[in-house]
Amino acid sequence: MLQYETIVPRVYVESTVVSYLAARPSNNPKSASRQRTTQRLWQNYADRFEFVISPVVRDEIERGDARAAQQRLEIISPFTVLEILPEARVLVQKLLDAGAVPLNSAPDAQHIAIATAHSVDYLVSWNHKHIVNEHKREHINEVCIEAGFIPTTLCTPSELMEEIQMKESPEKHPEFDPETYTDPILEECYRIKAEISAQFKTVEEYYLYLKAKEEKEKRNGVKYVSYFDPSKHKTPETSKDND
Repeated sequence: MLQYETIVPRVYVESTVVSYLAARPSNNPKSASRQRTTQRLWQNYADRFEFVISPVVRDEIERGDARAAQQRLEIISPFTVLEILPEARVLVQKLLDAGAVPLNSAPDAQHIAIATAHSVDYLVSWNHKHIVNEHKREHINEVCIEAGFIPTTLCTPSELMEEIQMKESPEKHPEFDPETYTDPILEECYRIKAEISAQFKTVEEYYLYLKAKEEKEKRNGVKYVSYFDPSKHKTPETSKDND
């Protein structure tokens, strides 16, 4: 009898998603809607995916209010942690240089690059400014392709659930502008991202910081893995103009 292996898609969980899940119930309609959507993903669809994170996620969510940070860390404790790869560092620089991600948003470029380098199927986020922005996703994908990678699908929790043919449709807000919208949960996430960006002058400096954090956490028992497959990464051809 033939046996078929079920392939479970990998989903990189960006820090804004964790923040919505851990935050106290909000009175803000849009924020409350996102909280409910994130909870549905966790409660009803978690068994359909393998959730993964990175040292960047851990670094972001452990900042801020200590009690809230502890809640966030508990949420992501079962998730697989991806290693920081040199290939991701190169892709981060390309995303920033191309303007696909703003120079002052290095953590967001890291999220995208790490998920892409490890061939993760989806990156789920509520960060409409720099990650799941409809006007920037195509540019991000183009940079990843030019760098020799198959782009990771960037999506919100709603879009991720739609991808697996979720029966209930997400709540619609025609007047909603995702590029300018913010709420206390997102404001805290954006503040932490800006704090991290200001802390490091170069991609190399940030990379070395993350690698040191990775090594420290490995010594403390945190298990890191790598899904990097060289066969899926085509090294871009160098220009012969300077030969």
